[in-house]
Amino acid sequence: MPGLNPLASDFLETCRARVDAELDRCITRDSASGRLQEAMRYSVLGGGKRIRPALCLAAAKALGQAGDEALIPACAVELIHAYSLIHDDLPAMDDDELRRGRPTTHIAFDEATAILAGDALQALAFGWLAEAPGLSESVRLIMVRELARASGHGGMVGGQAIDLESVGKTLALTQLETMHRHKTGALIETSVRIGALTTPSVSEQALASLTQYAKALGLAFQVQDDLLDIEGDTTVIGKPQGSDAARAKPTYPALLGVAGAREHLADLLEQAQQSLRDFGPEADPLRAMADYVVARTH
Repeated sequence: MPGLNPLASDFLETCRARVDAELDRCITRDSASGRLQEAMRYSVLGGGKRIRPALCLAAAKALGQAGDEALIPACAVELIHAYSLIHDDLPAMDDDELRRGRPTTHIAFDEATAILAGDALQALAFGWLAEAPGLSESVRLIMVRELARASGHGGMVGGQAIDLESVGKTLALTQLETMHRHKTGALIETSVRIGALTTPSVSEQALASLTQYAKALGLAFQVQDDLLDIEGDTTVIGKPQGSDAARAKPTYPALLGVAGAREHLADLLEQAQQSLRDFGPEADPLRAMADYVVARTH
């Protein structure tokens, strides 16, 4: 398994700076409630690797997009991710008290404010995407549709529902992967696809290859998350180690064993990298991001 890829680390740092500056600028706009805005800023700007927006920007770069057309779409994806984390941490869901090494939003504020902050971030994501500069109305509409599909009951929210329904159950590998293709993979896939769609000349073949890359990467991300839940350090991963096992959640190590999960992770990495075989050096950030996802420690 590869170590942390320096290209990925550098690319992530560059993307994080660009994305955080834009998120900070836009969330600071007028809000009806100062406390709500404070909770939104706390949830979005309190750290995070920015993997999803980085994938969006890397996909655009892989197709020769040199401008800022992918920046707002990348931010929109991150807002959806942030909202999902707020809601996942709620007492009615995963009931977590720690996220990114800090109290979760409902602990730092209160449960009602956390729910409203998540609601507001979701609405803000679609508002930004609908007005993204440098893109035609038809492209923005396609992106809104892509993000809605990935976020809703046929994507991330549907996967979360399956996750809650599966606590204490033993799932077959196909069932486990169906859950994670929705819960985790759908938003990662859409991050890549939205980035690619900022290039008007993107071919169906290129989009299909990038989609296959993202599908494999989405599952790889979850396998590594499951391994970190067993082997990670709470102070490093930023949330309680062993929390999935404590809740009897179905995971890859529980189903395949730790060694089997690592083998599956290596297979998924190979699938992701092979999906990029027809791309040139412009896709190196995507290749590096795949290495990073399977080698990360948090």
